[in-house]
Amino acid sequence: RSNAGETMACYESVETLLANKDGLAAFRIFLKSEFSEENVDFWLACEDFKRTKSPTKIASKAQKIYSDFIQVDAPKEINIDFHTKTDISQNILEPTLSCFDDAQRLIYSLMAKDSFPRFLRSEAYKELVEKQQNRNQKRWLSFL
Repeated sequence: RSNAGETMACYESVETLLANKDGLAAFRIFLKSEFSEENVDFWLACEDFKRTKSPTKIASKAQKIYSDFIQVDAPKEINIDFHTKTDISQNILEPTLSCFDDAQRLIYSLMAKDSFPRFLRSEAYKELVEKQQNRNQKRWLSFL
């Protein structure tokens, strides 16, 4: 019996894809091919940022995210609306762990509605599924 259904279920949402090491790697390769890997990089940076405990690290990490992704002509500038960008520019003066939440939600939504459906039709996804099926097959063979 094929494990294709199980494999597909593992990647049925952006959330499960981002939580899986192989899925994340394949999605990043796909986004790179579309010149939009800054979206997943930003999302991951925000996830890391939200786990920060030290107030001094909060300030420095917030500044790094801002300079990498938000400010005009940032090296990995994400595509967010002016209002959200302005809010972040003000919040960054006294950053909190939620100062990027709106932008992160927008980028997540963009990935979920735009990039993810195209990813599911891509070669990167087909290779990911094949890799997972081969891994599952080896696991079953070791039991025989």
